[in-house]
Amino acid sequence: MAPSPKGILWVDDEADLLEPHRIYLRERGFEVDSATNADDAVEMLRRRTYHLVLLDEQMPGKRGLEALREMREIDPNLPIVMVTKSEDDSTLREAIGVNARDYLVKPVSPRQVLTAVTRLLEGTRIRQQAIARSFVERFRAMELEREPITDWRGWVSRYSEMVDWDIQLTEAGERGLHESLQGLYPQMWREFADFMRKAYPEWLRNLEGERPPLSIDVIGEFLLPVLERSKAAVFVVIDCLRLDQWRIMQPLFAPYFEIETTYHFSILPTATPYSRNALFSGLFPCEIAARFPDWWREKEDETLNAHERDLLVSHLTEQRGEMHVRYEKISTSHESDDLAKRIGSAIAPEGVSAFVFNFVDLLTHGRSESAILYEVARDEVSLRQITKQWLERSALLALLIEASRRKVTVLVTSDHGSIHCQTPATVFAKRDATANLRYKFGEDLRAERSDLALQFRNQDDLRLPHRGLGSNTLLAAGDAFFVYPTKLREYQGRYRGSFLHGGVTPEEVILPVALLTPRR
Repeated sequence: MAPSPKGILWVDDEADLLEPHRIYLRERGFEVDSATNADDAVEMLRRRTYHLVLLDEQMPGKRGLEALREMREIDPNLPIVMVTKSEDDSTLREAIGVNARDYLVKPVSPRQVLTAVTRLLEGTRIRQQAIARSFVERFRAMELEREPITDWRGWVSRYSEMVDWDIQLTEAGERGLHESLQGLYPQMWREFADFMRKAYPEWLRNLEGERPPLSIDVIGEFLLPVLERSKAAVFVVIDCLRLDQWRIMQPLFAPYFEIETTYHFSILPTATPYSRNALFSGLFPCEIAARFPDWWREKEDETLNAHERDLLVSHLTEQRGEMHVRYEKISTSHESDDLAKRIGSAIAPEGVSAFVFNFVDLLTHGRSESAILYEVARDEVSLRQITKQWLERSALLALLIEASRRKVTVLVTSDHGSIHCQTPATVFAKRDATANLRYKFGEDLRAERSDLALQFRNQDDLRLPHRGLGSNTLLAAGDAFFVYPTKLREYQGRYRGSFLHGGVTPEEVILPVALLTPRR
């Protein structure tokens, strides 16, 4: 059955002169009614539903803008296009203020009207169809791409493309095609793990060779050049931020900044005690433990990030000499509210103002313990939406708007991402093995399935502190999480579906580094 034509109400006191325009719209499948004054138009809207209104501003009796407000009361979501002879800026601003969806200045051609109508009534469907066609063509090509990616730039390109399609298909409501895209992820995870198994130790053995920027390089490669050009900079680290989350956050910053995004690879394990300390210090964990033994005590992971400011100051002093460094970590709603109240003084006039925002990490961890959080952040799509909703009312957005107002450049990045874990991977270990779900240290560690884990027997390959003779490292690949044979059911029930980190997937490893330059 063909869909019924969409109804348009055209309100204009010169209705007879516009009959050719109405005929043009009818010939293209629209049903068009007309009214010669605002009162009749409002009454017609009360009697039947229209999909769009073309509304003249200057008519005898009630103005079009007055009628628009009444129409909004009848149907708040009704698309209304103002059609007027007035080119006065105040009329345009009034129309925008009451949420007119478009504004046409007479005389208008039938093609102009059709363009506005089509954009408002058919634009979403047309965009969806275009996205679907493009993805189907690209999906076939991706399925046939069998050559393994052998360099880090290729992996950045592939993962970035997957993220873009993921977001576009979600926004277009293409669930079937989105499921097809999801089917490509397991192969990507396997290939990325194979790539990192060999490439990562090679990068660390030859830091001067061809490799991506790592956690240790972020300040030297991205922050210090900002300080060479400016006397002040803001450095923001959003804990546990994935590339897809950054992509949906970025439009909120665009009105205030020119944004240039590049990438760095988190060191392994992709966990806060290792990757974030490396980010601030410019050192690998084994180097931190050797140079600052009092700041690195691995008995309890929670204590390993107690000296982030000290590591940042030491790193900057070594690179640039003495400078002012302000550091804040925002982990609670109270801390966020406090920052929002003093936002005008939060950014130092000189040096580096560094901020760590822990909301995303707390959300990903908290959903494992809370049934409500688990339900509202059920998958990657809902996690992105919650992240965006948080940002819209966050102290972070207020901080960046303030930086833009003061013309201070901002560098935004993350220490690691996370992966939605669905596959339990049985691990055999001695009692001394660590309890982490995506990475483990200990003697005689072994995963039942080698495709779900990367094993490094020599900790020097990862530049980690030595834990004793015979100790090795196990890192989860794909969407696996580690379980013990004796607690299989307990771990499966508790952690399946969790967002975890510490392993080796593009979601955890490949991270955005965004330079935000205030708009002029």
